[in-house]
Amino acid sequence: MTLPVHMLVMPILVPLLAGAIMLMYDERRRQLKLSIGLVSCVLQLGVAIALIDRAGGSAVEGRNIVTLYLLGDWPSPYGIVLVLDRLSAVMLLLTALVALPALLYAGAGWHRNGQHFSPLFQFLLMGVNGAFLTGDLFNLFVFFEVMLAASYGLLLHGTGRVRVGAGLHYIAVNLLAAMLFLLGVSLIYGTTGTLNMADLATRIPRLTDAQRPMVHAAAALLAGAFLIKAAMWPLCFWLPNAYGAASPPVAAVFSLLTKVGVYVVIRLGLLLFGAQAGASAGFGSNVLAAGGMATMVFGAIGVLQAQDLGRMTGNLVLVSSGTLLTVLGLALIYDDAPMLTAALYYMIASTLALAALFLLAEPIGRKEGGIAGLLAITAEAFGLDAEDDLDEERAEQNRPIPGATALLGLAFLACVLVVAGLPPLAGFLGKFGMLSGAIERVTVLPNLWGHWAFVVLLIVTGFCALVALSRWGIQSLWANTDEPPLPVLEILPILLLVGTVALLTIEAEPALRYLDRTADALTRNQVYIGGVMTAPPVGPDPS
Repeated sequence: MTLPVHMLVMPILVPLLAGAIMLMYDERRRQLKLSIGLVSCVLQLGVAIALIDRAGGSAVEGRNIVTLYLLGDWPSPYGIVLVLDRLSAVMLLLTALVALPALLYAGAGWHRNGQHFSPLFQFLLMGVNGAFLTGDLFNLFVFFEVMLAASYGLLLHGTGRVRVGAGLHYIAVNLLAAMLFLLGVSLIYGTTGTLNMADLATRIPRLTDAQRPMVHAAAALLAGAFLIKAAMWPLCFWLPNAYGAASPPVAAVFSLLTKVGVYVVIRLGLLLFGAQAGASAGFGSNVLAAGGMATMVFGAIGVLQAQDLGRMTGNLVLVSSGTLLTVLGLALIYDDAPMLTAALYYMIASTLALAALFLLAEPIGRKEGGIAGLLAITAEAFGLDAEDDLDEERAEQNRPIPGATALLGLAFLACVLVVAGLPPLAGFLGKFGMLSGAIERVTVLPNLWGHWAFVVLLIVTGFCALVALSRWGIQSLWANTDEPPLPVLEILPILLLVGTVALLTIEAEPALRYLDRTADALTRNQVYIGGVMTAPPVGPDPS
């Protein structure tokens, strides 16, 4: 499919312009800001679908042909370059699929709990999309900081001592991650003279014995930064508190932020330290595999001890991240593309299900004075008439729909099946693919204890998730006969996410075929490197 060359910059430009336009209006125009944000998210979804079609249509014999956008028309590795391949296209689509329901859910009243929710939401999407598209480490740092700055405001959005405490802790931890990132980037540039990812991949095999320790130290600092964001143990203690304290739509979109860390580790790990990296091949792979397994254990224990769905889902995010990091570590050691294919499929399904669980936490656990009490506190904090504000809020929301408990229960059941890895939904297909890949590997080489440990942990963590979520669901849905108020603006986003998981299950064959070629391109990255390094500038218009 032929697309305009400027389409590649649209995932960054659309939320940037939307957020800038929103800043022109004061907080009395929140509904207009929300409408602009929804239009922006719909546009981003359309662009992501077009770009994933472009990345898939460029496959030749199962390989990727990357698409580049040279900002300023400077050739690589000197200029700023945006790179679209299968992996970045998948991540852009996943971002859009989570962002639109989360913002729609915020329209039920959560966007009114503080100032500048809508522009912060758009700037967060700009940072996330930019991190997925950039082809150099410096601009990765820029988009990383944009994403973090917006996330600080969104986490602190609203009221409550718990939220403020968790937000300040979150800010401190992520400032540390940013410092590590900057130190790592500085060391890499000082040693190699480049920050372009593809150019780095060509230089690492040719490093001298004096340069290699410095590059490895810089890579360790970068890994520290992104493993904090990916929440690998022991860098993960901040996540359950922060995500559990955030408002539901913010927590839902935050489920993407851990995937930014995982994405960067996948991208840099396989690009810089894959099989073609010479003496540096497989650097850090054992740490990733062991740390990922430890994260799975820590997350499973947290899921079992959690008493509320928000904190339970935060620990499930840890289990998901640990699973992906373990597979990446094993893939770096053994060049295992089939397991990576299944892990990418599992990542998409689990992210959608976890976002839905974050949105489900509030309506299922709603008690008397829930959102109404929160809005009253917020109105008082901003000097508004609480009763008038609540009346206006109730008028804007649709009437509660009948059968609310049944709908919530069905959506909750679907999410449980996905995160526990039970049939028939996509979570089972992803976990089954990872299990079969690991078992197939150990039948050839029986002494691969890491694969055996991963098989056991994948089964045990799924069982822990099933036990904890079933216990909570019985207490909250079965034993509690109260019919919670459920506006359409709350249930519709949840159903959209669950419906997307169902569609992913129905279309599993084309999705897995696409992801199989994605994993193959990641483990054999000559096309990525060649596409970035040989792309010529556009030059003057011949007319």
